[in-house]
Amino acid sequence: MKKLEVIIRPNKLEELKAALTDLKVRGMTIYEVMGKGLQREQKQYHRGHEHLVDLYPKVKVELICRDHWVERIIEVILRVCQTGQAGDGKIFIYPLEEIVRISTGERGDDAL
Repeated sequence: MKKLEVIIRPNKLEELKAALTDLKVRGMTIYEVMGKGLQREQKQYHRGHEHLVDLYPKVKVELICRDHWVERIIEVILRVCQTGQAGDGKIFIYPLEEIVRISTGERGDDAL
């Protein structure tokens, strides 16, 4: 099993959730985060004072899947979220040792 952490632009979240649901991905955890990557800092003005903005709002989506689903999920994420511009995000993939469903005690694939 694998854990995917996906950092995306906030405006891509609803479309990505729909595409993952179509792929039969049943569960995910979503966080609002701030991030800095290749995007340049921008000058913004608030009440006449200049501020440099170097952290941008992002959304982090975490999901767990069987190993053979990873490539299909990556393809969907790229299709939905890739604009070709800095700030599109990243996908981090980790091996997952075990899952336990607290309500039933099920483990492994049965807990997915």
